[in-house]
Amino acid sequence: MTVDITRIGGATDDAQDQSEACDLRAPQASAPVAPQNAIGTLLVESGHMTTVQLQQVLHEQKRLRRRFGELAVRLGFAPQRAIDRALARQFGYPTLRPARGATLPEGLVTASHPGLPFAESMRALRSELNRRWFASAPGHSAMAVTSVDRGDGKSFICANLAVVFSQLGESTLLIDADLRNPSQQTIFGLKNRMGLSGLLAGRAGLSEIRRIRSLPKLAVLPAGALPPNPQELLGGVAFQRLIDEMSTHFDVILLDTPAGQIASDAQLVAMRAGAALLVARRDRTRAPELASLSTALTGAGVQVIGSTLNHY
Repeated sequence: MTVDITRIGGATDDAQDQSEACDLRAPQASAPVAPQNAIGTLLVESGHMTTVQLQQVLHEQKRLRRRFGELAVRLGFAPQRAIDRALARQFGYPTLRPARGATLPEGLVTASHPGLPFAESMRALRSELNRRWFASAPGHSAMAVTSVDRGDGKSFICANLAVVFSQLGESTLLIDADLRNPSQQTIFGLKNRMGLSGLLAGRAGLSEIRRIRSLPKLAVLPAGALPPNPQELLGGVAFQRLIDEMSTHFDVILLDTPAGQIASDAQLVAMRAGAALLVARRDRTRAPELASLSTALTGAGVQVIGSTLNHY
């Protein structure tokens, strides 16, 4: 399986923490906006349009018989991203909203710009993964996401996959199991507390799992402080117990791993999950190296679901 993916933007380092402690109770999905609350009203409420502009668009809509959002953009009253967010809210489709005075994490394209082709590609990848792994048999709830080398975009893909699974209504947990070069706390704009390393070392509890406020079905467990013994922590029974316990609370568990050429941690994490998705970077990842990683994982008893091509 290969799904072409175009990378858009990077990650921000100064985003404010937009999470809250996860109590592991099933979150309630955001209710759709009442039908009488039209997209124009939502745009006025969000400050993207005035009531005068709303009336102008409605007038043009009657005259030209075009969609409200299309006319609002054409008249310069609202940007397309505001239209996308209003539509998402109207249909109960969660997207990321920044806290007051904060900026949206640029790496979460599927959360901030769900109408872009990249987001559609991620939804297509989600469908393939559901068919080939998550919905194929009971107990298939965890999957590792890895790549041959650093910079291939595995963390970016893993984060956006977690978003689109949560938008589908699946209770989703993203675990940053890259205890060498973690990045999920940066992508999501989270404070890096004790995290996974502290939890596995017995120095922290499940409160390290953070629920993303604007995406009620998504939770993230950052990596935490870099330990001197990542292989021992990831290879220990505590990690397997954590995944087993989380499988009773979440429908989908995605594990971001170190790159395969950096350390054997990726194999340890994938063995715990039972399955892996390989991320390759266009014009960088060599086919023999990707095949070698796939063979190593398969030999360790990991089901390699497929690979996805990340375009830069």
